[in-house]
Order: sequence, then C-alpha cells, then structure tokens
Amino acid sequence: MPASPVPAKSANDRTVSFRPTFVFIEVFGCEGGIQSYIQDVLDAYRHLPFEAADVFLLRDGPESLPGLAEQAFRFHCFKSAGAMQSRVKLTLALLGHLLWQRPSHVFCGHINLAAMVRQLCGGLRLPYTVLTYGKEVWYPLPPRERRALAQASHIWTISRYSRDLACQANQLNPKKISLLPCVVDGDRFTPGPAQPSLRQRYGLTDTDRVLMTVARLWSGDIYKGVDVTIRALDAIAAIFPSVKYLVIGRGDDQPRLAQLAQELGVADRVIFAGFVPTEDLVNHYRLADGYVMPSKEGFGIVYLEAMACGVPVIAGDDDGSADPLQDGRLGWQVPHRDPEAVAAACIDLLKGEDARCDGKWLRQEALNHFGSEALARQLGRLIEAFKSADRSV
Repeated sequence: MPASPVPAKSANDRTVSFRPTFVFIEVFGCEGGIQSYIQDVLDAYRHLPFEAADVFLLRDGPESLPGLAEQAFRFHCFKSAGAMQSRVKLTLALLGHLLWQRPSHVFCGHINLAAMVRQLCGGLRLPYTVLTYGKEVWYPLPPRERRALAQASHIWTISRYSRDLACQANQLNPKKISLLPCVVDGDRFTPGPAQPSLRQRYGLTDTDRVLMTVARLWSGDIYKGVDVTIRALDAIAAIFPSVKYLVIGRGDDQPRLAQLAQELGVADRVIFAGFVPTEDLVNHYRLADGYVMPSKEGFGIVYLEAMACGVPVIAGDDDGSADPLQDGRLGWQVPHRDPEAVAAACIDLLKGEDARCDGKWLRQEALNHFGSEALARQLGRLIEAFKSADRSV
C-alpha cells in the first residue's frame, strides 16, 4: 500500500466505536485506476482511529497482499481456479461473517458486487455503502444493480461529474451521494530537473518546448483527445517552432494517430513513447513544459500527478477534471474536441505568463486539496457522519 506522510494508528490507538467490512473484486493483484483508488482509500483508513476492518477480496490471493503487516485490516482472500467458485466462496464466507460479526457498516467496492451485498445486508438489516469510480455507473444499469444503489445507505463517488451522470442515468437521489476524490502521492510525484538520458532517448534538445499526454491509446478511448492535440500542433508551432508532443501510452489506436500526424505534416513533432511504468512516470513529467489532455474524464488523476511535479495542465471543460483543476483555478479547461481551443490554451501555457504556470503554487494547491492527508480527513468526516446516520435508522 502507498506510503503516507502521517503515521498509521497502532492497535492501541484504535477505538471500538466503528467496525467496518470492505468487499472488493481485486485490489492488489493488478494495476488500474480503480485498484489505485481503493489502495489509497484503505491507506487513508489505516490512519484513522477506528477499529480494524475486515477486507473481503474476490480475486486477490494471499500472495498479492501487501508485505507490510497490517494492524488495521484482516484480509480474506477467495481467489480460486474458476470465477464462479471464487464468487460462491466469497458470498458464503461474507454471509457467515455478517451473521456472526455484525459489522457496523459494509462498504461495497464495485457495482458488480452491489447486488450481492444488498441481498445479504438487506436480510440482516445492516447498512451498506457502494463505492463508485466512473464509467461503470454513468449509464443505465440492470435492475438488480440499480436497486442496490437505490437501497444503499450511502454512495461514494470520485467527482461531481460522476455523481451527476450516475444520478441522471439511474434516477438516484443526489443527497445520498458523497464525494471521496482520488488523490496523488506527493512523495512519488515531485518537481525536479529533466534527466539528460531521457531527453536523449526521445531526441529532445534543451530548446524544445514539450507538451505531454499520458493515456491509453485504445480505439475505444479516443475521448482522451490525443488526436485533437495532434491537430492543434501546427498552430502551436507557428508561435513556438520548437514544440514537441510526447505521448505516453500504448494501444491499438496508435497507428491511426501516427498516420494522422503524418497526414498533417507534424509527424516530426509527435513522439510515441509507448508504455512507461508508474515508477518512471515522474521523470517523464519532468520533461514537460505542459500537460495536455482535453478529455472526458471521471476525475483525471494524471492532472494531479502533473501538478504535483509542478507542470501546468490543460483539460476538458465538461468532465470530472473540473474537480482536480478546481473549476479552472489551477489549469486551463477547453472544449475537448476543439483543436483551435486546444492550440490557444497551449500557446497561453507555453508563454508562461499566467499564474497557473507557477509550478510551486500548483504543487502546493494540488496536495492541499488532493493529497493523502486530505483523503484521510475526508474519509474520517464521512465515516463520522455515516455513524450518526446509521444510529438514527
């Protein structure tokens, strides 16, 4: 689990006033946005003065658990040879746990587990919360999953945008939805000089102005806006002739994007870096003068990563990035399919005259609102509020 700047609570520091159970599909066995988010939530919980929690994991095995001995959690793993076998084992074990342990609250970490959690908790009159992340709840859900959300005591989601889309698609009461946003690891993502070896790898000179995007290059994810930024490059180059565009990520859409750059005569400005491991991303952010992704995000953790590295950012103007960008206070928001607007914002950013280009200030504001301590504070506030509400039911 990620390191945190505040010390974890020891067993002696914990109270017995709140004893939750968490239920997740997979947290430690693979990488992904949901997995990283859940790890951050669990890390925040272990720094709060509540009783140790039970964590049920459908697809994680004991070998994938964090090596650190956790006083805050008791992990229960149900990874089996078959998916159905794993699900049956988890369901039966969770039922027994709920019957005998009667936890204070159950937190369901994915919509695909929500119907099962609703059925078990409903029969035992136990309150439960469903954690949602993004696209999985933006569209009309099957009746069982929709009932699970409607009957939940509470719903958590990562941004106002995700909340609004989920409510519209599934007729949810927005008053029962609370925000628990993504956070950035300020110890991992820090400002620093660009590595000469990386500049050499990508053919960058000291005078090049570098725009960067980190995104999946999948044909189903063209909303990320890489093609829009490529279309904007010619106009940007008219003002900044040395501009280069570093695209980090892989996927089946890369050939189309490369062909587009060739057709527009900007292929010499676009650098496809391919996949970059998470631990190497910070050095790539340090290459950039600006991070540009005019997208449709549920939140957009990459914007926080860039800002934590002191890099100014450009995002879309109608998505969840409004939260990390604080409605444009920390970065540029542009129509996500408008190359002219993207070009104008990039030119403004590269001029460096706007307050949103102050890297030290950007980092401070990003961490103040979306650092690990901020997540722990918000999680603590939500649990305290939920404890009061659950007692009144």
